Amino acid sequence: MEFVMVEIRKAVRKKAKLRLGIAAPSGAGKTYSSLLLAFGLGQKVGLIDTEHGSGDLYADLGDYDIIQIEAPYTIDKYLQAIKAFEQANYDVIIIDSLSHAWAGDGGLLDKQGKIAESGKNNSYSAWRFVTPEHNSLVNAMLASPCHIIATMRSKQDYVLQDNGNGKQAPKKVGMAPIQRDGMEYEFTVMFDIDINHNATATKDRTRLFDGEIFKITSQTGEQLLEWLNVGITREQAELSVFKEKAKDAQDINELKIAFENAYRKLDGFPEQDEAKKFYDELKEKFTTEEGDAAV
Repeated sequence: MEFVMVEIRKAVRKKAKLRLGIAAPSGAGKTYSSLLLAFGLGQKVGLIDTEHGSGDLYADLGDYDIIQIEAPYTIDKYLQAIKAFEQANYDVIIIDSLSHAWAGDGGLLDKQGKIAESGKNNSYSAWRFVTPEHNSLVNAMLASPCHIIATMRSKQDYVLQDNGNGKQAPKKVGMAPIQRDGMEYEFTVMFDIDINHNATATKDRTRLFDGEIFKITSQTGEQLLEWLNVGITREQAELSVFKEKAKDAQDINELKIAFENAYRKLDGFPEQDEAKKFYDELKEKFTTEEGDAAV
């Protein structure tokens, strides 16, 4: 049996960046709503536009910048656009729309189909070439230092049910985003917008919108930002964890291991200096105690 080091720690509420999905049918206001929400989150907003220039239609709403993506809608184009906005220190990145990466020309479904049609792989085995690309896009969104808003087109969804005659028949069960099944689970909040521009939260870890029917505005973004900013920063959390480990260290070697791990994670942040000061104080204490024990 392989030994795995496990760590038990206290739950700590940390400040976070938003990961929000918006699904809506054509004409319901995905782009418009995402921009209003973004203006409530930050001042520097970037929009990745796959909707043939529709992002420019709302320039009167406020100041934002656009990266245009044309077909083929490869994952690499999405990744490059996200990285460009990150490197330019944008507060919010809107991906409008994420559906093209899945079902658009050159998207993942298109790529999977072409691999299967090549004859080298069947439809099922072709997914092993496509799934890693999907995962790379999901990981880029989750790891981004920016707030992420991703829009998705929605379509009528169906399930197969027994029709009473021993056969299965499709039944309408509402709308579903045009993306890989389960994509909605990657977001902190998932909004559905209907054709009348009314939004409901189908997933909401913030609990701000439970049971609400509302129109998305910049105030929606401000509400989310206030919730996201409650707690401590990642660096403050790392410093707190280090101090607990340092105080529990049984000898100077355990102390050194805890410090080196924290020092690496805190590189470039002021908490690194505080960790060094705390380490030096405990190191001196251990050195004194070991000296006394040797006398």
